[in-house]
Amino acid sequence: MSGNKGKLYVVGVGPGSHDHMTHRAKQVIDESQVIIGYDTYVSLVEDLIIGKEVYRYAMTQEVDRANQAIDFAEKGKVVSLVSSGDPGIYGMIGLIYEILAEKGWDREKGIYVECVPGVSSLNSCAALVGSPLMTDFAVVSMSDLLVPWEIIVKRVEAAAIGDYVTVIYNPASKKRVHQLRDTREIFLKYRKPDTPVAIVKGAYREGQQVVITTLDKMLEHQDMLGMITTVIVGNSSTFNYKGMMINPRGYTSKYELVKQPAKK
Repeated sequence: MSGNKGKLYVVGVGPGSHDHMTHRAKQVIDESQVIIGYDTYVSLVEDLIIGKEVYRYAMTQEVDRANQAIDFAEKGKVVSLVSSGDPGIYGMIGLIYEILAEKGWDREKGIYVECVPGVSSLNSCAALVGSPLMTDFAVVSMSDLLVPWEIIVKRVEAAAIGDYVTVIYNPASKKRVHQLRDTREIFLKYRKPDTPVAIVKGAYREGQQVVITTLDKMLEHQDMLGMITTVIVGNSSTFNYKGMMINPRGYTSKYELVKQPAKK
C-alpha cells in the first residue's frame, strides 16, 4: 500500500434533489478531480461535475468501480465515489472498507477515506408520507443477490413478530417477482389486513409517485414496484389520517395532546 495521501470520498448525494444534498457532499464533489459511480447516480450531480474526470458504471459493477476509486486515490488523486441516499445504508462504503481491509490499508498512513453521509431512502420516503418511523423500525432489502432468500425470510419474520414498522428496499425487479408477495404473506400472519402501507417511487426525483394503501391491497400497485421504490409497512399502532401514515410516538400515555380551553 502506497503512503501517497490521495483522498477517497464516498459521497451520499441524497434522494436526488440538490435541495436535499448536504453542504459537505457538494463541498467534496467540488474538491474532487475524479468522479466515479453508477450511471444513474452520476447523472444526479451532472451540473456539479463539469470539467472533471468522470467514470460511469452499470448497475452490477460495484466491485469494479470500488477498485477503480481506490486505485485513483492510491495514485494521489482526490476522488468522489458517488452513491444515492446514504453510502452507509446498502451503499458503497462497506465494499470500500472490505477491499481496503484485504489490502492491509492503514488509516493513519494510507489514503484518506471519508464517508460523507446523505439522506437515505428511508428518511426521504418517510418525510413524504407522514411520520411512520416514530418508534423502533426495521429495514430489509428484498435483493437476494448477496443474501440468501432463506435468511431474508427469517429477518422479515423477526420484524413482523417484533411489531416493527418495516422499511423494504429493492421490493421488486424483472427477476424479483415472488419476494414482496411472500413478505406480505408473512406480515399478514401478524398484522391486520388494513395496516397502512406506503409505496414511494423515485422520492424527490422527476416522476415521483406516492401511494398510501394497505397491507391487503399493496400488490395492486405493481406498476410502482421496482429498484427505485421503497415500501414502508406500518405496525399495529400505525394509522392513516387523511392520506398520511402516522405512527404514534407514545405521548398520549403521559400527556394531554390537545389542551382543553379553561372553563370560565
